[in-house]
Amino acid sequence: MTPPDAVAAIDTTLAEVTRPEESAACGACGHPRGDSPSPDFCSEDCQSRWHLATAGGGAVDGGAAPDTELPEAAPQRPLTWLGPPPADAYRQAGHEVLDAVRDFVARYSAFPSEHCAPMLALWYAHTHAADHFYVTPRLILDSAEPGSGKTRVLEVAQYLVRAPEMTISATTAALFRMVADGPITILFDEVDAIFNPKNGGNNEDLRAMLNAGYKRSATIARCVGDARAMKVEKFPVYAPAALAGIAGHMPATITTRAITVHMKRRRADEHVAEFWEEDVEHQARPLRETLAAWMESVAEQVGRARPAMPDGVRDRPAEIWRPLIAIADAAGDHWPDTARAACNHFVAHAATQPDSIGIRLLADLQTLFAARDTDRMATAEILAALLEQDEAPWSELQGRPLDARRLGRLLGKYGVKSRDIKPTGGTAVKGYRLDGDGGLADAWSRYLPTAATSATSATTQVSTVADSEPVADTSATGPTPPPNNQT
Repeated sequence: MTPPDAVAAIDTTLAEVTRPEESAACGACGHPRGDSPSPDFCSEDCQSRWHLATAGGGAVDGGAAPDTELPEAAPQRPLTWLGPPPADAYRQAGHEVLDAVRDFVARYSAFPSEHCAPMLALWYAHTHAADHFYVTPRLILDSAEPGSGKTRVLEVAQYLVRAPEMTISATTAALFRMVADGPITILFDEVDAIFNPKNGGNNEDLRAMLNAGYKRSATIARCVGDARAMKVEKFPVYAPAALAGIAGHMPATITTRAITVHMKRRRADEHVAEFWEEDVEHQARPLRETLAAWMESVAEQVGRARPAMPDGVRDRPAEIWRPLIAIADAAGDHWPDTARAACNHFVAHAATQPDSIGIRLLADLQTLFAARDTDRMATAEILAALLEQDEAPWSELQGRPLDARRLGRLLGKYGVKSRDIKPTGGTAVKGYRLDGDGGLADAWSRYLPTAATSATSATTQVSTVADSEPVADTSATGPTPPPNNQT
Protein backbone atom coordinates (compact mmCIF):
# COMPACT_ATOMS: atom_id res chain seq x y z
CA MET A 1 0.00 0.00 0.00
CA THR A 2 1.33 3.40 -0.95
CA PRO A 3 2.02 5.63 2.09
CA PRO A 4 -0.19 8.73 2.46
CA ASP A 5 2.84 11.04 2.08
CA ALA A 6 3.65 9.45 -1.27
CA VAL A 7 0.04 9.87 -2.54
CA ALA A 8 0.13 13.54 -1.60
CA ALA A 9 3.42 13.98 -3.46
CA ILE A 10 1.96 12.39 -6.60
CA ASP A 11 -1.12 14.64 -6.49
CA THR A 12 1.12 17.72 -6.13
CA THR A 13 3.19 16.66 -9.12
CA LEU A 14 0.10 16.09 -11.31
CA ALA A 15 -1.30 19.46 -10.33
CA GLU A 16 1.96 21.17 -11.26
CA VAL A 17 1.95 19.46 -14.64
CA THR A 18 -1.69 20.07 -15.53
CA ARG A 19 -2.30 23.48 -13.88
CA PRO A 20 -1.71 26.43 -16.20
CA GLU A 21 0.85 28.86 -14.90
CA GLU A 22 0.51 32.56 -14.77
CA SER A 23 3.01 33.15 -17.61
CA ALA A 24 3.15 34.09 -21.27
CA ALA A 25 3.28 30.39 -22.25
CA CYS A 26 0.15 28.31 -22.98
CA GLY A 27 -0.69 26.08 -20.02
CA ALA A 28 -1.48 23.15 -22.33
CA CYS A 29 1.06 23.18 -25.17
CA GLY A 30 3.77 25.53 -23.82
CA HIS A 31 3.73 27.77 -26.88
CA PRO A 32 3.46 31.56 -26.49
CA ARG A 33 -0.10 32.72 -25.85
CA GLY A 34 0.33 35.59 -28.30
CA ASP A 35 -2.79 37.78 -28.52
CA SER A 36 -5.12 35.12 -27.09
CA PRO A 37 -7.74 36.74 -24.83
CA SER A 38 -7.25 33.88 -22.38
CA PRO A 39 -4.64 34.50 -19.65
CA ASP A 40 -3.77 30.76 -19.63
CA PHE A 41 -4.13 29.25 -23.12
CA CYS A 42 -3.17 30.12 -26.65
CA SER A 43 -6.35 28.78 -28.18
CA GLU A 44 -9.76 27.40 -27.36
CA ASP A 45 -8.62 23.95 -28.53
CA CYS A 46 -5.82 23.92 -25.98
CA GLN A 47 -8.21 25.04 -23.27
CA SER A 48 -10.62 22.19 -24.13
CA ARG A 49 -7.83 19.60 -24.04
CA TRP A 50 -6.59 20.85 -20.65
CA HIS A 51 -10.11 20.67 -19.16
CA LEU A 52 -10.62 17.18 -20.53
CA ALA A 53 -7.28 16.03 -19.10
CA THR A 54 -7.97 17.46 -15.65
CA ALA A 55 -11.48 15.91 -15.70
CA GLY A 56 -9.96 12.46 -15.92
CA GLY A 57 -10.55 11.59 -19.57
CA GLY A 58 -13.75 11.69 -21.64
CA ALA A 59 -14.39 12.51 -25.25
CA VAL A 60 -11.37 13.37 -27.29
CA ASP A 61 -13.27 14.92 -30.20
CA GLY A 62 -14.46 18.04 -28.45
CA GLY A 63 -17.99 16.63 -28.00
CA ALA A 64 -18.59 16.09 -31.70
CA ALA A 65 -19.47 12.40 -31.31
CA PRO A 66 -23.06 11.52 -30.41
CA ASP A 67 -23.96 11.01 -26.78
CA THR A 68 -25.14 7.42 -26.43
CA GLU A 69 -27.26 8.34 -23.43
CA LEU A 70 -29.41 10.77 -25.42
CA PRO A 71 -32.24 9.62 -27.75
CA GLU A 72 -31.65 9.98 -31.46
CA ALA A 73 -33.02 13.09 -33.13
CA ALA A 74 -33.33 14.20 -36.71
CA PRO A 75 -30.61 16.59 -37.88
CA GLN A 76 -31.48 20.25 -37.70
CA ARG A 77 -30.49 20.63 -41.31
CA PRO A 78 -31.96 18.16 -43.82
CA LEU A 79 -29.47 15.93 -45.55
CA THR A 80 -30.39 17.16 -49.00
CA TRP A 81 -27.43 15.45 -50.59
CA LEU A 82 -29.14 12.12 -49.88
CA GLY A 83 -32.08 13.07 -52.09
CA PRO A 84 -35.80 12.81 -51.24
CA PRO A 85 -37.03 9.64 -49.51
CA PRO A 86 -38.98 7.14 -51.61
CA ALA A 87 -42.62 8.12 -52.12
CA ASP A 88 -43.87 5.11 -50.18
CA ALA A 89 -41.19 5.14 -47.47
CA TYR A 90 -43.61 6.06 -44.68
CA ARG A 91 -46.90 5.17 -46.35
CA GLN A 92 -49.30 2.69 -44.80
CA ALA A 93 -51.08 0.26 -47.10
CA GLY A 94 -54.30 1.72 -48.49
CA HIS A 95 -56.56 -1.08 -47.29
CA GLU A 96 -55.15 -0.72 -43.77
CA VAL A 97 -55.82 3.01 -43.81
CA LEU A 98 -59.44 2.54 -44.89
CA ASP A 99 -59.91 -0.31 -42.40
CA ALA A 100 -58.82 1.98 -39.58
CA VAL A 101 -61.13 4.79 -40.69
CA ARG A 102 -64.06 2.39 -41.10
CA ASP A 103 -63.56 0.93 -37.62
CA PHE A 104 -63.22 4.38 -36.07
CA VAL A 105 -66.45 5.57 -37.69
CA ALA A 106 -68.36 2.45 -36.61
CA ARG A 107 -67.22 2.92 -33.03
CA TYR A 108 -69.51 5.90 -32.42
CA SER A 109 -72.63 5.10 -34.49
CA ALA A 110 -75.17 2.29 -34.82
CA PHE A 111 -75.78 2.16 -38.57
CA PRO A 112 -78.80 0.57 -40.23
CA SER A 113 -76.61 -1.52 -42.54
CA GLU A 114 -73.15 -3.08 -42.61
CA HIS A 115 -72.47 -1.14 -45.81
CA CYS A 116 -72.69 2.29 -44.15
CA ALA A 117 -69.32 2.48 -42.36
CA PRO A 118 -67.28 1.32 -45.41
CA MET A 119 -69.14 3.79 -47.63
CA LEU A 120 -68.44 6.63 -45.18
CA ALA A 121 -64.74 5.72 -45.02
CA LEU A 122 -64.57 5.96 -48.81
CA TRP A 123 -66.53 9.22 -48.86
CA TYR A 124 -64.26 10.79 -46.25
CA ALA A 125 -61.24 9.64 -48.28
CA HIS A 126 -62.57 11.23 -51.47
CA THR A 127 -62.75 14.67 -49.81
CA HIS A 128 -58.93 14.66 -49.63
CA ALA A 129 -58.70 14.26 -53.41
CA ALA A 130 -61.95 15.86 -54.56
CA ASP A 131 -60.11 18.19 -56.94
CA HIS A 132 -59.04 15.17 -58.97
CA PHE A 133 -62.62 13.99 -59.59
CA TYR A 134 -65.20 15.39 -61.99
CA VAL A 135 -68.01 15.00 -59.46
CA THR A 136 -68.26 14.89 -55.69
CA PRO A 137 -71.25 12.84 -54.55
CA ARG A 138 -73.46 14.47 -51.94
CA LEU A 139 -73.88 12.56 -48.68
CA ILE A 140 -77.35 12.70 -47.10
CA LEU A 141 -78.11 11.55 -43.56
CA ASP A 142 -81.84 11.54 -42.92
CA SER A 143 -84.20 9.91 -40.43
CA ALA A 144 -87.89 9.69 -39.65
CA GLU A 145 -87.41 11.19 -36.18
CA PRO A 146 -84.84 13.30 -34.33
CA GLY A 147 -82.32 11.55 -32.11
CA SER A 148 -81.29 9.00 -34.73
CA GLY A 149 -77.55 9.74 -34.79
CA LYS A 150 -77.29 12.05 -37.81
CA THR A 151 -75.43 14.80 -35.97
CA ARG A 152 -73.06 12.30 -34.36
CA VAL A 153 -71.98 11.09 -37.80
CA LEU A 154 -71.15 14.68 -38.79
CA GLU A 155 -69.35 15.31 -35.50
CA VAL A 156 -67.03 12.38 -36.15
CA ALA A 157 -66.70 13.27 -39.84
CA GLN A 158 -65.35 16.73 -39.09
CA TYR A 159 -62.17 15.14 -37.72
CA LEU A 160 -61.62 12.90 -40.76
CA VAL A 161 -62.52 14.94 -43.84
CA ARG A 162 -60.45 17.65 -45.49
CA ALA A 163 -60.99 21.24 -44.28
CA PRO A 164 -64.36 20.71 -42.56
CA GLU A 165 -66.88 23.54 -42.22
CA MET A 166 -69.55 22.45 -39.72
CA THR A 167 -72.62 24.65 -40.03
CA ILE A 168 -76.32 24.77 -39.19
CA SER A 169 -77.73 27.96 -40.62
CA ALA A 170 -75.04 29.55 -42.77
CA THR A 171 -76.39 31.94 -45.37
CA THR A 172 -75.94 31.19 -49.04
CA ALA A 173 -73.69 34.23 -49.43
CA ALA A 174 -71.42 33.02 -46.63
CA LEU A 175 -71.18 29.55 -48.17
CA PHE A 176 -70.39 31.13 -51.54
CA ARG A 177 -67.41 32.91 -50.03
CA MET A 178 -66.17 29.92 -48.02
CA VAL A 179 -66.30 27.60 -51.02
CA ALA A 180 -64.66 30.19 -53.28
CA ASP A 181 -61.83 30.56 -50.76
CA GLY A 182 -61.69 26.73 -50.35
CA PRO A 183 -61.07 23.94 -50.52
CA ILE A 184 -63.59 23.01 -47.83
CA THR A 185 -65.94 20.15 -46.98
CA ILE A 186 -69.43 21.37 -46.07
CA LEU A 187 -71.04 19.55 -43.13
CA PHE A 188 -74.58 20.96 -42.98
CA ASP A 189 -76.72 19.87 -40.02
CA GLU A 190 -80.49 20.42 -39.62
CA VAL A 191 -80.76 21.19 -43.31
CA ASP A 192 -84.44 20.14 -43.23
CA ALA A 193 -85.19 23.45 -41.53
CA ILE A 194 -83.80 25.22 -44.60
CA PHE A 195 -85.72 23.27 -47.24
CA ASN A 196 -88.98 22.72 -45.35
CA PRO A 197 -91.55 24.80 -47.29
CA LYS A 198 -93.55 25.39 -44.10
CA ASN A 199 -90.72 27.55 -42.78
CA GLY A 200 -90.95 29.93 -45.73
CA GLY A 201 -88.01 31.91 -46.98
CA ASN A 202 -86.10 31.74 -50.24
CA ASN A 203 -83.76 28.76 -50.41
CA GLU A 204 -83.42 28.55 -54.19
CA ASP A 205 -79.91 30.03 -54.14
CA LEU A 206 -78.74 27.43 -51.63
CA ARG A 207 -80.39 24.60 -53.56
CA ALA A 208 -78.80 25.85 -56.80
CA MET A 209 -75.41 26.05 -55.15
CA LEU A 210 -75.59 22.52 -53.76
CA ASN A 211 -76.80 21.23 -57.12
CA ALA A 212 -74.16 23.02 -59.19
CA GLY A 213 -71.34 22.29 -56.72
CA TYR A 214 -71.72 18.61 -57.49
CA LYS A 215 -69.52 19.04 -60.58
CA ARG A 216 -66.00 20.43 -60.64
CA SER A 217 -66.49 22.82 -63.54
CA ALA A 218 -69.55 24.49 -62.04
CA THR A 219 -69.69 28.20 -61.27
CA ILE A 220 -72.53 30.53 -60.34
CA ALA A 221 -72.52 34.12 -61.59
CA ARG A 222 -73.43 36.92 -59.19
CA CYS A 223 -73.35 40.71 -59.42
CA VAL A 224 -70.95 42.24 -56.91
CA GLY A 225 -70.08 45.79 -56.00
CA ASP A 226 -72.18 48.91 -55.61
CA ALA A 227 -74.49 50.32 -58.25
CA ARG A 228 -71.79 52.48 -59.85
CA ALA A 229 -69.17 49.73 -60.02
CA MET A 230 -71.30 46.65 -60.49
CA LYS A 231 -69.64 43.67 -62.13
CA VAL A 232 -70.44 40.03 -62.70
CA GLU A 233 -68.30 37.56 -60.81
CA LYS A 234 -68.31 33.80 -61.30
CA PHE A 235 -68.04 31.92 -58.03
CA PRO A 236 -66.64 28.37 -58.04
CA VAL A 237 -69.04 26.23 -56.02
CA TYR A 238 -67.48 22.78 -56.31
CA ALA A 239 -67.10 21.25 -52.84
CA PRO A 240 -67.94 18.00 -51.06
CA ALA A 241 -71.08 18.33 -48.92
CA ALA A 242 -72.77 16.18 -46.28
CA LEU A 243 -76.33 17.17 -45.37
CA ALA A 244 -78.27 15.93 -42.35
CA GLY A 245 -81.97 16.43 -41.61
CA ILE A 246 -85.39 14.92 -41.11
CA ALA A 247 -86.52 12.82 -44.08
CA GLY A 248 -88.96 14.20 -46.62
CA HIS A 249 -87.81 17.79 -46.95
CA MET A 250 -84.77 17.39 -49.21
CA PRO A 251 -85.25 18.52 -52.84
CA ALA A 252 -85.16 15.69 -55.37
CA THR A 253 -82.54 17.60 -57.37
CA ILE A 254 -80.17 17.05 -54.43
CA THR A 255 -81.18 13.52 -53.44
CA THR A 256 -80.55 12.25 -56.97
CA ARG A 257 -76.97 13.46 -56.66
CA ALA A 258 -76.44 11.83 -53.29
CA ILE A 259 -75.76 8.65 -51.39
CA THR A 260 -78.44 8.55 -48.71
CA VAL A 261 -78.18 6.86 -45.32
CA HIS A 262 -81.57 6.44 -43.62
CA MET A 263 -80.52 6.60 -39.98
CA LYS A 264 -82.62 4.96 -37.27
CA ARG A 265 -82.82 5.34 -33.52
CA ARG A 266 -80.49 3.03 -31.68
CA ARG A 267 -82.03 -0.01 -30.03
CA ALA A 268 -81.39 -0.77 -26.35
CA ASP A 269 -79.14 -3.69 -27.30
CA GLU A 270 -77.01 -1.59 -29.69
CA HIS A 271 -73.99 -0.10 -27.96
CA VAL A 272 -71.58 2.57 -29.17
CA ALA A 273 -68.55 4.22 -27.61
CA GLU A 274 -69.02 7.28 -25.45
CA PHE A 275 -68.38 10.44 -27.47
CA TRP A 276 -65.96 12.83 -25.81
CA GLU A 277 -65.05 15.42 -28.39
CA GLU A 278 -61.57 16.12 -27.04
CA ASP A 279 -60.71 12.43 -27.11
CA VAL A 280 -62.21 11.91 -30.57
CA GLU A 281 -60.25 14.86 -31.95
CA HIS A 282 -57.00 13.55 -30.44
CA GLN A 283 -57.56 9.97 -31.63
CA ALA A 284 -58.73 10.98 -35.11
CA ARG A 285 -55.81 13.32 -35.88
CA PRO A 286 -53.29 10.60 -36.88
CA LEU A 287 -56.03 8.81 -38.82
CA ARG A 288 -56.84 11.92 -40.82
CA GLU A 289 -53.18 12.68 -41.46
CA THR A 290 -52.54 9.13 -42.63
CA LEU A 291 -55.66 9.17 -44.80
CA ALA A 292 -54.69 12.50 -46.35
CA ALA A 293 -51.13 11.31 -47.01
CA TRP A 294 -52.30 8.10 -48.66
CA MET A 295 -54.88 9.91 -50.78
CA GLU A 296 -52.24 12.39 -51.91
CA SER A 297 -50.08 9.49 -53.06
CA VAL A 298 -52.87 7.94 -55.16
CA ALA A 299 -54.82 11.07 -56.14
CA GLU A 300 -53.61 11.16 -59.74
CA GLN A 301 -54.23 7.45 -60.13
CA VAL A 302 -57.81 7.47 -58.83
CA GLY A 303 -58.62 10.67 -60.68
CA ARG A 304 -57.78 9.03 -64.01
CA ALA A 305 -59.35 5.68 -63.15
CA ARG A 306 -62.32 4.26 -65.04
CA PRO A 307 -63.42 1.54 -62.62
CA ALA A 308 -65.78 -1.25 -63.65
CA MET A 309 -69.19 -0.64 -62.14
CA PRO A 310 -71.50 -3.34 -60.77
CA ASP A 311 -74.06 -4.74 -63.19
CA GLY A 312 -77.03 -2.42 -63.63
CA VAL A 313 -75.29 0.65 -62.16
CA ARG A 314 -75.09 3.30 -64.86
CA ASP A 315 -75.85 6.94 -65.63
CA ARG A 316 -76.23 9.10 -62.49
CA PRO A 317 -75.65 6.28 -59.94
CA ALA A 318 -72.45 5.29 -61.76
CA GLU A 319 -71.33 8.91 -61.78
CA ILE A 320 -71.93 9.14 -58.04
CA TRP A 321 -70.08 5.97 -57.14
CA ARG A 322 -67.14 6.21 -59.55
CA PRO A 323 -64.86 8.19 -57.16
CA LEU A 324 -65.50 5.84 -54.25
CA ILE A 325 -64.97 2.66 -56.24
CA ALA A 326 -61.79 4.07 -57.80
CA ILE A 327 -60.42 4.69 -54.29
CA ALA A 328 -61.42 1.19 -53.21
CA ASP A 329 -59.62 -0.32 -56.21
CA ALA A 330 -56.47 1.63 -55.31
CA ALA A 331 -56.68 0.39 -51.71
CA GLY A 332 -56.84 -3.25 -52.75
CA ASP A 333 -57.38 -6.27 -50.50
CA HIS A 334 -61.13 -6.67 -49.78
CA TRP A 335 -62.04 -3.06 -50.62
CA PRO A 336 -62.91 -3.48 -54.34
CA ASP A 337 -65.52 -6.09 -53.41
CA THR A 338 -66.66 -4.21 -50.32
CA ALA A 339 -67.20 -0.98 -52.27
CA ARG A 340 -69.18 -2.67 -55.04
CA ALA A 341 -71.36 -4.47 -52.50
CA ALA A 342 -72.08 -1.12 -50.83
CA CYS A 343 -72.81 0.42 -54.23
CA ASN A 344 -75.34 -2.29 -55.03
CA HIS A 345 -76.97 -1.85 -51.65
CA PHE A 346 -77.40 1.92 -51.81
CA VAL A 347 -78.38 2.05 -55.48
CA ALA A 348 -80.98 -0.71 -55.05
CA HIS A 349 -82.33 0.94 -51.92
CA ALA A 350 -82.59 4.29 -53.67
CA ALA A 351 -84.54 2.64 -56.52
CA THR A 352 -87.27 1.60 -54.08
CA GLN A 353 -87.82 5.18 -52.93
CA PRO A 354 -90.15 7.21 -55.20
CA ASP A 355 -88.53 10.49 -56.09
CA SER A 356 -91.83 12.37 -56.01
CA ILE A 357 -95.59 12.02 -55.89
CA GLY A 358 -95.54 11.97 -59.69
CA ILE A 359 -93.31 8.89 -59.79
CA ARG A 360 -95.61 7.20 -57.27
CA LEU A 361 -98.58 7.99 -59.51
CA LEU A 362 -96.89 6.50 -62.59
CA ALA A 363 -96.03 3.35 -60.65
CA ASP A 364 -99.58 2.93 -59.33
CA LEU A 365 -101.05 3.47 -62.80
CA GLN A 366 -98.66 0.89 -64.23
CA THR A 367 -99.88 -1.66 -61.68
CA LEU A 368 -103.52 -0.72 -62.24
CA PHE A 369 -103.37 -1.07 -66.04
CA ALA A 370 -101.62 -4.45 -65.70
CA ALA A 371 -104.22 -5.70 -63.22
CA ARG A 372 -107.12 -4.62 -65.47
CA ASP A 373 -105.46 -6.16 -68.53
CA THR A 374 -106.26 -3.17 -70.70
CA ASP A 375 -104.54 -0.49 -72.71
CA ARG A 376 -106.94 2.36 -71.85
CA MET A 377 -109.03 3.53 -68.93
CA ALA A 378 -111.49 6.37 -68.36
CA THR A 379 -110.39 9.11 -65.98
CA ALA A 380 -113.33 8.42 -63.65
CA GLU A 381 -112.42 4.74 -63.50
CA ILE A 382 -108.77 5.55 -62.74
CA LEU A 383 -109.70 7.94 -59.93
CA ALA A 384 -112.10 5.46 -58.34
CA ALA A 385 -109.44 2.72 -58.36
CA LEU A 386 -106.72 4.98 -56.95
CA LEU A 387 -108.93 6.27 -54.14
CA GLU A 388 -109.70 2.70 -53.08
CA GLN A 389 -106.05 2.01 -52.23
CA ASP A 390 -105.91 2.10 -48.43
CA GLU A 391 -102.20 2.86 -48.02
CA ALA A 392 -101.85 5.20 -50.97
CA PRO A 393 -101.73 9.00 -50.66
CA TRP A 394 -104.50 9.64 -53.21
CA SER A 395 -107.35 10.09 -50.73
CA GLU A 396 -105.64 13.06 -49.14
CA LEU A 397 -103.28 15.19 -51.17
CA GLN A 398 -102.73 18.43 -49.30
CA GLY A 399 -106.05 17.96 -47.55
CA ARG A 400 -108.26 16.82 -50.46
CA PRO A 401 -108.70 13.72 -52.65
CA LEU A 402 -107.08 13.40 -56.05
CA ASP A 403 -109.38 14.74 -58.78
CA ALA A 404 -109.30 14.85 -62.57
CA ARG A 405 -107.66 18.28 -62.69
CA ARG A 406 -104.86 17.29 -60.30
CA LEU A 407 -104.41 13.96 -62.10
CA GLY A 408 -103.97 15.74 -65.44
CA ARG A 409 -101.51 18.22 -63.96
CA LEU A 410 -99.36 15.51 -62.33
CA LEU A 411 -99.24 13.37 -65.46
CA GLY A 412 -98.72 16.35 -67.76
CA LYS A 413 -95.20 16.83 -66.35
CA TYR A 414 -94.25 13.51 -67.93
CA GLY A 415 -95.84 14.22 -71.31
CA VAL A 416 -98.94 12.09 -70.56
CA LYS A 417 -102.18 13.61 -71.83
CA SER A 418 -105.84 12.60 -71.55
CA ARG A 419 -107.67 11.64 -74.75
CA ASP A 420 -111.18 10.72 -75.85
CA ILE A 421 -111.72 6.99 -75.49
CA LYS A 422 -114.93 5.06 -76.26
CA PRO A 423 -115.74 1.95 -74.19
CA THR A 424 -117.80 -0.84 -75.75
CA GLY A 425 -121.39 0.28 -76.31
CA GLY A 426 -120.80 3.67 -74.72
CA THR A 427 -120.08 7.25 -75.58
CA ALA A 428 -116.65 8.81 -75.76
CA VAL A 429 -115.20 9.93 -72.42
CA LYS A 430 -111.90 11.40 -71.27
CA GLY A 431 -109.25 8.89 -70.28
CA TYR A 432 -105.68 7.70 -70.68
CA ARG A 433 -104.03 5.20 -73.02
CA LEU A 434 -100.73 3.39 -73.17
CA ASP A 435 -99.81 3.90 -76.80
CA GLY A 436 -99.51 6.88 -79.10
CA ASP A 437 -98.63 10.47 -78.45
CA GLY A 438 -99.12 11.32 -74.79
CA GLY A 439 -99.41 7.66 -73.78
CA LEU A 440 -98.38 6.16 -70.44
CA ALA A 441 -96.03 3.52 -71.83
CA ASP A 442 -93.44 6.09 -72.88
CA ALA A 443 -93.48 7.75 -69.45
CA TRP A 444 -93.13 4.38 -67.72
CA SER A 445 -90.11 3.47 -69.83
CA ARG A 446 -88.41 6.77 -68.99
CA TYR A 447 -89.19 7.39 -65.32
CA LEU A 448 -89.79 4.02 -63.64
CA PRO A 449 -87.07 1.48 -62.82
CA THR A 450 -86.31 -0.86 -65.69
CA ALA A 451 -87.95 -3.86 -64.05
CA ALA A 452 -91.14 -1.93 -63.42
CA THR A 453 -91.54 -0.73 -66.99
CA SER A 454 -91.78 -4.29 -68.25
CA ALA A 455 -95.30 -4.51 -66.85
CA THR A 456 -96.60 -3.02 -70.07
CA SER A 457 -96.31 -6.51 -71.53
CA ALA A 458 -99.48 -7.34 -69.64
CA THR A 459 -101.36 -5.35 -72.24
CA THR A 460 -100.39 -7.53 -75.22
CA GLN A 461 -103.72 -9.27 -74.90
CA VAL A 462 -106.07 -6.35 -74.32
CA SER A 463 -109.76 -6.20 -73.72
CA THR A 464 -111.89 -5.63 -76.79
CA VAL A 465 -113.01 -2.05 -77.21
CA ALA A 466 -115.16 -0.31 -79.77
CA ASP A 467 -112.57 2.36 -80.46
CA SER A 468 -111.58 2.12 -84.09
CA GLU A 469 -108.00 3.32 -83.43
CA PRO A 470 -105.35 0.57 -83.61
CA VAL A 471 -103.82 -0.74 -80.40
CA ALA A 472 -100.04 -0.69 -80.21
CA ASP A 473 -98.16 -3.91 -79.49
CA THR A 474 -96.20 -3.28 -76.29
CA SER A 475 -94.77 -6.76 -75.95
CA ALA A 476 -91.27 -5.47 -76.66
CA THR A 477 -91.09 -4.05 -73.16
CA GLY A 478 -90.54 -7.48 -71.60
CA PRO A 479 -92.16 -9.92 -69.17
CA THR A 480 -94.56 -8.97 -66.42
CA PRO A 481 -92.84 -8.00 -63.14
CA PRO A 482 -94.31 -7.92 -59.65
CA PRO A 483 -96.27 -4.77 -58.72
CA ASN A 484 -94.14 -1.77 -57.87
CA ASN A 485 -96.39 0.31 -55.69
CA GLN A 486 -94.58 0.27 -52.38
CA THR A 487 -93.19 3.45 -50.94
